[in-house]
Order: sequence, then structure tokens, then C-alpha cells
Amino acid sequence: MLRYNFITVDGNTGAGKTTLAEMLAEEFGGHLILEEFVENPFLKRFYADRDRWAFHTELSFLIDRYYQLQGTLEELDLYGKLHISDYIFKKSLLYAKVNLDEEEFRLFERVFHMVIKDLPDPEMIIYVHSTSERLVKNIAKRGRDFEQGVDKAYLDAVEAIYFEHFRSNQHLRILVIDGDHLDFVGNPADYRKIVDAVCQEYDPGITQLHL
Repeated sequence: MLRYNFITVDGNTGAGKTTLAEMLAEEFGGHLILEEFVENPFLKRFYADRDRWAFHTELSFLIDRYYQLQGTLEELDLYGKLHISDYIFKKSLLYAKVNLDEEEFRLFERVFHMVIKDLPDPEMIIYVHSTSERLVKNIAKRGRDFEQGVDKAYLDAVEAIYFEHFRSNQHLRILVIDGDHLDFVGNPADYRKIVDAVCQEYDPGITQLHL
């Protein structure tokens, strides 16, 4: 039985976070909050020229997430019954920190806090870690055209920002799962290991699971 009512499954592009969130929500009968993908008109240009189009791209993502969260958070009691999301609500800030220069990020951060306020923290974050080599293979396998320009250096930078955020917020309860060596989609035994692990009680901070 899960000990927490608001759980986020997150990870880098291609880590399998949405799949795992869907599996856990079905397993425990939880309400699933998935990031709504709206076609970002700047994304292809961003992958071709990141410096030029990064601010436009991140601002577009922020607006889309704002409209989703505005409806979601008004309707839900996130700490009353089980809710499982496939992204932390501060995701826009993390990606902006990777993609924007210092002045652009300061401006973006001001806009973020103006439009999205009082974001709740999950009681548990399940972070699916995979090496950039594995992520690139996963991205190629699922074949989304707009993702094919993602390189290993960019994926490494994204993961570094996530862990910087985790280390700076010691009140968060984070479980790190090794996605390179667990096939939770194809191997039921691996999935059961994850289920058993997330049902345990954990202290705040980063816990590296060795399953």
C-alpha cells in the first residue's frame, strides 16, 4: 500500500516516466496527471538553433503548462486521494535554466512566478535515471520527429539541473531508479520490484534504490 497521496514520476527525455506513471496509477487506482503535449511552434527551430529560439520555446511551454495546471490544481485535492503525475510542476524552470542565458533566465523566472503561484510539492518523487547513451537509443526507438535532434550533452545538462534542484530542496523525498538495468515495461519482475520499493516509507532527501 502506498504511504503517500501525491506522487510524481519524472526523468529525462526518453526515460519512460510517463509509462511508469501510467502503470502505477493503474496499479493503485490513482488519478493520473499527464503533461499535455501541445505542438510547440518553436521546437524544431530550437533544435536547429538553440541560442536563438530557446526563450521562445520555453515561454511557449510555460504558457501551455500554465493552462493545464490552472484547471488541474483548482479541481483537485492533491493530498486527499492518490494522484500520480508524470512531471514536477516546476519543470519549466529547470529546463529554462538549461536552455537560457543568465539574463533570459532571470526574466523567465519572474514571468514564471507571476503566472504560476503556490505550486504544491509532491510527497514523493520517483526519478527514473538512465545514461544519456540509453536515452538516445530510447528516443530513436519511439521515433518522435521533434526529438531526434536531442544529443547526449543536452541530456546530461538536463539531468544535472534536476539533481541540482533535488539537492537544493532537501525537504523533497526522491527515489532514484536505475532505468538502464530495469525493464519495468517488458519484465514484470522488475516492475514488481519498483512497486515494492515505492510502498515503503522514506525520509526526505535523495534515496538511490538498488533493485
